[in-house]
Amino acid sequence: MVMVRPGDGDGDESKGDTMVRAKQPREGSTARSGKRAYPPVALHDVDDLRMMLLMRRFEDAAAEGYSKAKIGGFLHLDNGQEAAALGTIGLLRDDDYIVTHYRDHGHALARGVEPERIMAELYGKATGVCAGKGGSMHLFDAKRNFMGGYAIVTGHLPIACGLGLAMKYQGRDSVVLCIFGDGAVNEGEWHESLNLAAVWKLPVLFLCLNNEYAMGTAIATTSAVTNIADRSAAYGIATARCDGMDLWDTRAAMDKATVHIRSGKGPYALEAMTYRFRGHSMADPEFYRTKQEVSERREAADPIELVRGRLEEAGLIDAAAYDRMVAEVNQQVEECVRFAEESPDPEPGELYTDIYAGIAGTGVPGPAIDLGRGA
Repeated sequence: MVMVRPGDGDGDESKGDTMVRAKQPREGSTARSGKRAYPPVALHDVDDLRMMLLMRRFEDAAAEGYSKAKIGGFLHLDNGQEAAALGTIGLLRDDDYIVTHYRDHGHALARGVEPERIMAELYGKATGVCAGKGGSMHLFDAKRNFMGGYAIVTGHLPIACGLGLAMKYQGRDSVVLCIFGDGAVNEGEWHESLNLAAVWKLPVLFLCLNNEYAMGTAIATTSAVTNIADRSAAYGIATARCDGMDLWDTRAAMDKATVHIRSGKGPYALEAMTYRFRGHSMADPEFYRTKQEVSERREAADPIELVRGRLEEAGLIDAAAYDRMVAEVNQQVEECVRFAEESPDPEPGELYTDIYAGIAGTGVPGPAIDLGRGA
């Protein structure tokens, strides 16, 4: 059940992965007490299950590549947060925009970016979405209005406001989805961006994926107010909190938020309660939580198993169909890895391209590659 905060102007946020069905509520979820009222399942939910499996398996394969030193830099994986990503990004229109943080692989997949090009980018290859220059934390596809993962915490929130101002200036009803984690809300840019968006009534949807630990510190030890939706409401904007482990609850919250924004009522802040099954990054020893906690939380609320269970209950899939789907996804990801491994490295001269945007009539060169092109 979506919980809408006062002030809502509508009146109305590894191969070894074992998937287990959601069984009991977890602390911080919005409505796992009693039987949740769900909308009827549909055939498109089968496609969503496949996408969530792709997101999970892609991250496992990335972890394997990192452990073999085939992927450099930092690697932040999204296992467990598939429903929050797909339940929001999946409801956007083609003319909407996305700016997100460095845990961005699943977000790019949900937006329709080719998985083989994402994997090639992680491998630093010329066939990657950024020609091998961005890596894991800086995925970008202008063709799909996927305007970047950003490595600097909250550094992309002012960019979202800029995109929102452009949409408003052009008279468009497009939504700018800005995704960040709970660790961002103690940064100055978070406050500044929410305030500016509220003052100018910008069409920005601020989506906080609250995994309760930020990078590695429990939120109760860093903030006197742990409900981020409540904190967001201080800027006079509509806010809500949803169960980000539940695809349908997230969708319902996202639908309400986009209706609010497209009707010209200004920004919206949505807090999706999530729980990542892996550490902050591949370098995270996870001293801040126990393996037992992770296991229990996973058993209680694996988003993939919730979708699988509902589809099985509705008779849209059975165990055999699910196994075939898993095998197909595994094969697809293996092909992505093969594509990345066999792709060429960028030419040394690429170091000097894509530095300036290019200014007409000045002789300043523009980019040598089109980052919005297909592979």
